[in-house]
Amino acid sequence: MDEMDFQASPRMSMGVELELQVLNTRDYNLTRGAPDLLRLLGKTPYKDLIKPEIAQSMIELNSSIHHRYDELLQELQDLRDEVTRQCGKLNLAVAGGGTHAFHQWSEQRIFDMPRFHQLSELYGYLAKQFVVFGQHVHLGCPNGDDAVYLVHMLSRHIPHFIVLSGSSPFSQGEDTAFHTARLNAINAFPLSGHMPFVQSWAEFRTFFERMKQFGVVSSMKDFYWDIRPKPGYGTVELRICDTPLTVGKAAALAAYAQALGQYYLTERPFQPSSDVYELYTYNRFQACRFGAQGNLIDPYTGQHTDIASDILASLQRVMPYAEQLQGQAGLKVLQREIEENASDTRWLRDTMAKEQSINDVVRHQARRWMTPAS
Repeated sequence: MDEMDFQASPRMSMGVELELQVLNTRDYNLTRGAPDLLRLLGKTPYKDLIKPEIAQSMIELNSSIHHRYDELLQELQDLRDEVTRQCGKLNLAVAGGGTHAFHQWSEQRIFDMPRFHQLSELYGYLAKQFVVFGQHVHLGCPNGDDAVYLVHMLSRHIPHFIVLSGSSPFSQGEDTAFHTARLNAINAFPLSGHMPFVQSWAEFRTFFERMKQFGVVSSMKDFYWDIRPKPGYGTVELRICDTPLTVGKAAALAAYAQALGQYYLTERPFQPSSDVYELYTYNRFQACRFGAQGNLIDPYTGQHTDIASDILASLQRVMPYAEQLQGQAGLKVLQREIEENASDTRWLRDTMAKEQSINDVVRHQARRWMTPAS
């Protein structure tokens, strides 16, 4: 089977990947605990849902395929609880958040797998600076043409997901003044950014084959785009989000992506246009730097608005589709956060102001992730 044959998936089925920080419980720095933690987790019923990542201080949680927000949330809670139990046996902790607040990239060690070593050899020190932590959301699509359409439509909402997931104001022990600093590490890679403007799966296959013939890529994994089609899974993969501080937020973000996808594939309110990419970098930066207060320019109308208002309008527009999919509770979590001017980034900064210790910020961050009530 050709890797670029698009494998149909049930429309708007969803799955989540979450990259987590593995911490010691002495000073809450990143630690090379992933191999031992994965060894213990390999003896549990969740062994196939928890995987290594590029560094020995990271693990990745993978949900199974879901159609409903509440079922996804329950599985993520179960995964969190199992990881927490196993961490207790090793005197480790795990945490969400898009960056670790004070680790030094030079201290990281690459996980012993061929692909990770290949990336390290190719990208040099960037591979260790790539020790950042994101959430990916997969949305099932019935065919490749729908996937291409959905990538273009969701690109309009990239600032929304940056703002709603933002949890990385600190890096290398400093406040970056960014709502999310994680994406600055990803921007350094030559194949980051967005998918080129193509209008069908056939056009995309032609583009991919050209890049492969040039030797630029060998598979879809080599594209670090904010959103990309995933033909082997039959999904569109949204890759822009920081890992939130709680599994509840992670499930809510997936519910929002699912409702947006259902809205666009049902109503088809716009024809794909390259216009969305003319303002893409500007809107993306505004979200990264200023969060909900950032300026957003609508690529279809040219109107300016603050990102918070645009998110609230979008949530209202797609709420009927969330109700059809039984995910409205997740959207209301996000709506309430925007209305209250709250965010994970603000929580981290407020914790720093209170504790006056970057180590204590990460300690509270880990506790927040690992607490069952979250």
